[in-house]
Amino acid sequence: MLSLERRGVDSRLMRYGSPVLALVLTVVTGFLVFLLLDRDPVEGLRYFFITPISDRHGWAELGLKMAPLLLCAAGLTVCYRAKLWNIGAEGHFLMGAVGASIVALQFSESTGFWVLPLVLLGGVVCGALWSMIAALLKTHFHCNEILTTIMLNYIALNLLLFAVHGPLKDPFGFSFPQSAMFADSALLPMLIPGTRLHIGLLFALLAAVAVGVIFSRTFIGFQLKVLGEDPQAAAFAGFPQKRLVWFAFLVAGGLAGLAGASEVTGPIGQLVPQVSPGYGYTAIIVVFLGRMQAVGIILGSALLALTFLGGEMMQIAMNLPKAMTGLFQGLLLFYLLTCDAFIHYRLRWNAKAAKPVAPASAANTTLAGQER
Repeated sequence: MLSLERRGVDSRLMRYGSPVLALVLTVVTGFLVFLLLDRDPVEGLRYFFITPISDRHGWAELGLKMAPLLLCAAGLTVCYRAKLWNIGAEGHFLMGAVGASIVALQFSESTGFWVLPLVLLGGVVCGALWSMIAALLKTHFHCNEILTTIMLNYIALNLLLFAVHGPLKDPFGFSFPQSAMFADSALLPMLIPGTRLHIGLLFALLAAVAVGVIFSRTFIGFQLKVLGEDPQAAAFAGFPQKRLVWFAFLVAGGLAGLAGASEVTGPIGQLVPQVSPGYGYTAIIVVFLGRMQAVGIILGSALLALTFLGGEMMQIAMNLPKAMTGLFQGLLLFYLLTCDAFIHYRLRWNAKAAKPVAPASAANTTLAGQER
């Protein structure tokens, strides 16, 4: 029979091969799902993975979806390397979008070059302030950050809905729950003319590189890694654990807030309830898929951005629900976590079978016969 056996040394091959194997298993499962839905699986996979990036416009859209994912993932990487399981990137993102919108609407008549930096700063500050709530509960009240950040996500969503139905609602918007359009001075410049791709992608790439430098070249990155590997060793070395927790949460909140600000000042140009299709939650998959490394999360964010585009394409071309995006993302995460188990464990075949034990009644009958 098969059993799991602890490896003496973690498998380096599986550490980096696990994401590839998870992707292959996801594709195979997707093939079977299309068969069950009575759709051509080859055509379905082509629409999902290839058609969205078959032209210049598709690549631009990929970069557009990739930017917020990468910003959120870069911030979460700082937390996760320190074993701080922040699930609140979605809430940071939403509050960053709200904060940037408040600033942008206050300067709707201004045309100065300083408007856009101020709007982006508003998003960063609001995202960071929102993350401070979880950091405070963690450091002073020892609350589990998983629970607090998840609950704060729902509070942030309701604050967003309150804003677009109340104080930020466009008075000339025919009662639609949305803000007024931002002024041109509050919008991000485009990277590629004729597309929607803006310089938010450059912010995201810079953030990923900066996070990589923090953990490879700075003392605070070393402290965060030690805190994640062994909190007792960090305490013995005199590392300021509470300050490190605050630093990690503030970086995660600030970068996710910047992602939210980039979204409302980029392709949307206003605050709407559907500002995020789940970027903050999907960024968690990006972090684990990218192995918490700069290059890895860049590639992971590109792959997960493709799932958003593929889901929209299948909805149009094959009349399938948009929930296919969540299905593929969920499958990828499930297989990734499953394959990650083989980093620490290996399958072992136990050839020896247990000897059958005679029932008690049969044994008693045998003994009785011998006595006779």
